[in-house]
Formats: sequence, C-alpha cells, structure tokens
Amino acid sequence: MDPKRILCIGAHPDDMEIRCGGMAVQLTKAGHVVKFVSLCNGNCGHYDKDIPPEALAKRRYAETQASKAISGIAEYDVFMENSDCELTADLENRRKVIRLIRRFNPDVVLSHRLCDYHADHRATAQLVQDAAYLSQVPRFCPDTPIQKTAPVFGCFWDAFTDPRPFRCDAMIPVDDVMEIKCRMLDCHVSQVYEWLAWERKEIFDHTKWTWEQKKDFLLRHWGARYVKAANMGRDRLIQVYGEAGKTVQYAEAFELSEYGRKISVDEFQAMLQP
Repeated sequence: MDPKRILCIGAHPDDMEIRCGGMAVQLTKAGHVVKFVSLCNGNCGHYDKDIPPEALAKRRYAETQASKAISGIAEYDVFMENSDCELTADLENRRKVIRLIRRFNPDVVLSHRLCDYHADHRATAQLVQDAAYLSQVPRFCPDTPIQKTAPVFGCFWDAFTDPRPFRCDAMIPVDDVMEIKCRMLDCHVSQVYEWLAWERKEIFDHTKWTWEQKKDFLLRHWGARYVKAANMGRDRLIQVYGEAGKTVQYAEAFELSEYGRKISVDEFQAMLQP
C-alpha cells in the first residue's frame, strides 16, 4: 500500500503544530508523507515594533524549519511573499493554492474553518475551500495537471460555535506524542514565549527555563485545547477506540468537509490514523 499523503495548510507559521502536530508526527513515524504550508510569512506576529518585518519573517521561517527537523515531516513551506494580516482570498492566491495542491498530490487536505477570529485564518479557509472543487477543473491553471484522484478535504479543530459548533468526525489521540508536540511548539519561541504570552499580559525570561519548566508552561497554556477537544469528541473516541477512548487525555480533532472527494466519516478517520 502506498504511503498516505497529507497536506496541512495554515495561515501562519506555528498554526499546523498547534492544530495537527501530533497527528503529523504519528503519520510520519508510520511512513506516511506530511507537508505543512503557511500561507503568510509571520511578519506581524510580535509586540516589538523595533523588529523589522523582514527580520521577523526570517526568524519565523527558521522556527518552522527547526520544528520540521524535530517532527520529521517531509516538507514545511512558507509563502514568504504574503504578509500577516493582509492575506486575501483573491485570484492570485487561489491559483497558488490550487497549484500547491496539484503538485503535492495529497490524499487529504486540512485547513481552518471559515468561522474563525483571525482574518488570515478565514482567508486561508476560503482559499482551501475554493480549491476543493476548482483543483479538479483541468482548464483552470492548465500548466499544472489535475490529480487522478481528487483529494478529501477537512478542517482543524476549533471551539467556535457561530454559526455552528465543530463536528468531531475524526479523533486522533496524541497522549503518546505530547512530548514531541511540545518540542515542536518550543521551536516557535517568538510566538509561544513572546507574542502570544504578551497577548495574555505575561512577561517572563524563558531563556533561563529548563526543558521541564518549558514543557509545564506549554502543557498549561496549550494542553488545555487538546483536553477540550478530547472531551468534546469523547463519544467519537469511544466509538473508534473502544474502552481506550475513555482514558484519552489529549486529542486532535478534525471535521470532514462536504467539498472535495466524498467519503464516510469512518474512512476519514482511517485516513488520518497512522
């Protein structure tokens, strides 16, 4: 059986680690091919206005490559030409995303939902949703041939409820890979210890912390979202994993999109499992 090919498209560097890093590590260890893509370069993700945007973008790109080395995923690309807070679902970006999908030839494409607090996340979601059908139109972007088999599309977990709550179609326990997931997050120093901590009014010197202190911080501030996802999808966890599903503490959840290739939720679950 050929390795599965999973394409995870986020708006910013670090979005994929947060939303599907554990799944990516498990699939990679099992011999499957995972690619991360950030549609923005990360040049606004900091509170220090003295950092030139170009320097911040380069720093954040370096963080993605450090994370890639730890995770073992096949590729981690960043669209360096797209600035944070300015991403739009325009024709140029639509063509870029469609060519990206066709060239990687994924079995599954995962991205944000359209209901999201961040404009870049929403634009990314729209671009990927638009590509779900248009990537199979041969006369659109004819320089890049369409895939023989259309990919399945799905969404990363979120806790937003308007217009409707997230549907936990596929549940991936990540308890066994939380250490490496935390190490992937730890690569994004500019975000987890600086920008996002500053947003919460926390200022500290993380450079003096031991790994255990960093891990404790990461689990306290990020682990809660995976606990929430596990609890939200508890019935699905039990349905898929039986008694073991009752004891899962951390999980990543995914929703099957009605766009793209049509499959059942059980088939979707199987595609995201190692």
